[in-house]
Amino acid sequence: MRLCIVSETWSPDINGVAHTLSRLCRELYQQGVTVDVIRPQPRVAGEAQHVANELQVQRLPLPGYTEVQVGLASSVKISRFWRKYRPDTVYLATQGPLGWAARKAARRLNIPLVAGWHTNFDHYCHDYGVPWLSALTYRYLRRFHNGCALTLVPTHQQAKTLQQQGIKGVHVLSRGIDGKRFSPTHRDAELRRQWGVSDHQPVALYVGRLAPEKNLALLQETLQAMRNACPDMAQIIVGDGPGRTQLQKALPDAHFTGFVDKQTLARHYASADIFVFPSLSETWGNVISEAMASGLAVVAYHHAASAELIQSGHNGITVAPGDSTAFSQAAVELCQHPADYARLGRVARLKVLEQSWSGIAEQFARYLSQAQESHNAPTPTCRIRSS
Repeated sequence: MRLCIVSETWSPDINGVAHTLSRLCRELYQQGVTVDVIRPQPRVAGEAQHVANELQVQRLPLPGYTEVQVGLASSVKISRFWRKYRPDTVYLATQGPLGWAARKAARRLNIPLVAGWHTNFDHYCHDYGVPWLSALTYRYLRRFHNGCALTLVPTHQQAKTLQQQGIKGVHVLSRGIDGKRFSPTHRDAELRRQWGVSDHQPVALYVGRLAPEKNLALLQETLQAMRNACPDMAQIIVGDGPGRTQLQKALPDAHFTGFVDKQTLARHYASADIFVFPSLSETWGNVISEAMASGLAVVAYHHAASAELIQSGHNGITVAPGDSTAFSQAAVELCQHPADYARLGRVARLKVLEQSWSGIAEQFARYLSQAQESHNAPTPTCRIRSS
């Protein structure tokens, strides 16, 4: 099988989409699938790993948020690439201009299309002060996805939501975890000393972009409340974004690391105790499974990965989406009970290790084959019988 992935982002970009696609690509490569990629030119020149061929297109960073970019290319340019390296199936990981251009080229060349739902764009409309765009955005996305054979989403709740919105051919493709990379064995006493805590002092951790869609106001409120309840608790914020300056002013005692490399990130997870994640914008949330694999007790809304993986009170704590009071209270109560958060973290790791990337990639390949078979199936003809 030959697959072409079309995406606005790719490793080493630091985000969930880039991580998911690069990991799927590696697993597919090991399973004998030939993968090509169409993506914007990377900020640092280089070629994608485990990829046979790639087409790098013009990159346009978003004004005021240069970490996010869109790709620009004509359908003619993409068609030329596919005539040279014709894929059996195309996977669209973006619904932006690059995704539309690729969709047009694939339909012209009669290539099966599978789309991924990696971003909750309607949620972003509310986070960035344009809620009136939400309904228009859904109509735009419905048209995009209903022109594809399948749409893959990471959770059953997301599948139900999209089906109710009139999107057809929706199937669930979960996300995996690397249990060796993210493991309690990477706990680092020296790193904890740098944070100013002893072996038995609690550490609360947040990992993710520092941007409005991550519900930073609730993160700030919750960490302040936890610090009031446990004055010796350290607070570690891993990530960067437009909200960092304000958050640093509000949490002067917290340690802000910015973005860190993969090895350092694993050490930060394993060296903490409680993972606090108040966002509701994720379609999945790789940081949830990474924290669980690292043996942390997670406090999150019952949403996306948390809804799929966490049984509240058994292997983490979840509260009803949008109940900010319950969220803060749950985090404050948990940080005062070391035995509880240690127990939750141990059970969390056992649960998340069931999510193997090899199994996810095998399911992905089956969906690609399904799209190809349905695309190539003869169209039924209607016969009119005379009476």
